[in-house]
Amino acid sequence: MKIFSKIYIALILLFLYAPIAVMVLFSFNSSGSVWVFENFSLDWYKELLFNTSMLNALKHTIIIAVLSAIISTVVGTAASVGILALRKKVTKSLVMSATNIPLMNADIVTGISLMLLFVFFGKLLGLHESLGFITVLVAHITFNLPYVILSVMPKLKQTDSSLSEAALDLGCTPLQAFFKAVLPSISSGIFSGFIMAFTLSLDDFVISYFTCGHYQTLPIVIYNMTKKTVTPDAYALSTIIFVVIFVLLILYNTVQNKSSVKEAAKI
Repeated sequence: MKIFSKIYIALILLFLYAPIAVMVLFSFNSSGSVWVFENFSLDWYKELLFNTSMLNALKHTIIIAVLSAIISTVVGTAASVGILALRKKVTKSLVMSATNIPLMNADIVTGISLMLLFVFFGKLLGLHESLGFITVLVAHITFNLPYVILSVMPKLKQTDSSLSEAALDLGCTPLQAFFKAVLPSISSGIFSGFIMAFTLSLDDFVISYFTCGHYQTLPIVIYNMTKKTVTPDAYALSTIIFVVIFVLLILYNTVQNKSSVKEAAKI
């Protein structure tokens, strides 16, 4: 049975990572062929430096990812504190259910509903263009918030309530007590939420597609390329993004493991 389980795991890993391995390999191909690997070359990485449309889309994607991750982390942390402070269980469960709707809802439903909302308010305000940078940013913050709350909330529940009470007894204001006593203890959850929000925003296509207007992100530009042909410099850029996301996930897991070890040591 152990042999079959190992074969099963190997097949899963093969199906998951074989396409990525092929993409990385052919990003170093000297020719534009996706069938024959001729020679090792960095030509497509050099070519990427002159692809202004793709670099602009990458810049848009990074700006949206960073801003949405920062804003959703701040708002999500504040929301977690507020939700935990609710005394009535019914109210708390209702708020958590409403918070988790973007998480459980289909991306296409979220994207279309946000698009209709933005277009409605755009027409109401008499805007020439209803969709653009702001609408993409708001959409990304919307679907990032539940992930941040789910990362921060467990850390808040694990935090000893006497920490803030002790800080208040020592003369801190409620705000100072939070930043000096509570915030350090939930920092790992905040960091995990930020990394999760950043990677999700960087990777999003469906919701961005419905809310972007002329402000196109990298996934949308690459999708438009597939209607004609995908140039090999897209493989190079995708490889760079994969490496960055891979490093961020390692950091995320490292922080999670260190936090788990600390919690186990306390017990």
